[in-house]
Amino acid sequence: MSSLLTESDLIHEDEVVWLENLEKLDYVRQALDKTRRRNTKPPYARDGRMVGYALLDEDASPDPDSGLYKRRVFFLLPHDRDSFPDGLYREGAPGEAVDPRTIAPKKPGAKTPRSQSGTVAVASAP
Repeated sequence: MSSLLTESDLIHEDEVVWLENLEKLDYVRQALDKTRRRNTKPPYARDGRMVGYALLDEDASPDPDSGLYKRRVFFLLPHDRDSFPDGLYREGAPGEAVDPRTIAPKKPGAKTPRSQSGTVAVASAP
């Protein structure tokens, strides 16, 4: 799922847990993952690393067919800007990327000049 999440996708979020210092990250990728539990650290099966995740409130119900909860996970891939500042995302960002400073429970996050252009571009802007 892309960064085009809506607040209705996130109505049962209770808390966002960060595993890394956000000051060092221009953007994070976000996705909705299906997990067995609503309030523990979810498993991570992508390349790269998980940098945060959402905990769900007690009113969250699992999908009746799968028994799984939809939860937001924040991650970075090995070729993202934090690891390769002069790489593919030196400017621009992946479609599912948002500025982690704009993320809160029940809020999808937003694209900002920092997430799209990087810390250096923002610092040099007039």
